[in-house]
Amino acid sequence: MMSSVLKCSLLGVLSLLLLSVAYSQPLVRIGIIADIQYGDIDPAGTRYYRNSLKKLEDCIADLNSEKVNFSVNLGDLVDRNPADMEAVLTRLKTLDRKVYNTTGNHDYVGITDNKALYSQLGMPGEYYSFRYGKWLFIMLNTNEIASYANVAGSGKEKELAGALERIKRNGRNNDKSWNGAISEKQMKWLTKLLKKADRKNVNVMVFSHHPLFPAKEFTALNDREILETLASFSCVKGVISGHHHVGAFGTYKGIPCITTEGMVETESSNAYGVLDIYEDKFVLQGRGRTVTHEAGIR
Repeated sequence: MMSSVLKCSLLGVLSLLLLSVAYSQPLVRIGIIADIQYGDIDPAGTRYYRNSLKKLEDCIADLNSEKVNFSVNLGDLVDRNPADMEAVLTRLKTLDRKVYNTTGNHDYVGITDNKALYSQLGMPGEYYSFRYGKWLFIMLNTNEIASYANVAGSGKEKELAGALERIKRNGRNNDKSWNGAISEKQMKWLTKLLKKADRKNVNVMVFSHHPLFPAKEFTALNDREILETLASFSCVKGVISGHHHVGAFGTYKGIPCITTEGMVETESSNAYGVLDIYEDKFVLQGRGRTVTHEAGIR
């Protein structure tokens, strides 16, 4: 007969092995897509617009095989023609799991009804959040206050002028026509969500089209204000953005900020990723041109 001491030892080893396996499994696996920017137009520079459809098909096949829990599309589905949107959405529908979309600056070209655009992309609102397990995922809309987003004649036009004036006064260079900001209303919504998440001990990952950090000419117009808000809450564990096609990485007051590479760039190299979130870290596994990043969860 097996001695009680040996039995306990074996049970202990088995428990540790099971715990190790469980700990090595991600809590959530997410497909990350940015700047598909499809267009039925000839290439320009390094951007091969028509090639994005085949890249997207390959990306979707891989994300399905990786059994992601859901995917996040960080905007710029099309380059300049709303008529091209259906070709992209038709392919996104072949994902086995839900895709959460936000808009990019290019998606507003030729659009006069923002709400119709959000509805077409399956967005429940201009900006929104959703829960999965222990995590809250926030989809900011950094295009809300922008010259291209139909703000003329509204209170948002005044907010845009104020954001541009602050950039000029501070000697910064992100006051570009392709950048946008979140509104005061969206900031209050964000703050309310983060306060609740902090109180409930819920972890938060923030997604946006425009990067927030490192500070380049592609960041959101009110990037500093957004960052300071995020940094004041311990629940915020990371920010993932698109827009800047070459990608970037930086840490702002302990918050890892990833800018993921754009799919539209180059003739044949793809760019997307699989984000695995664990108890103590998250890992963006890059595909093609997308760089792999790993960051601890503070």
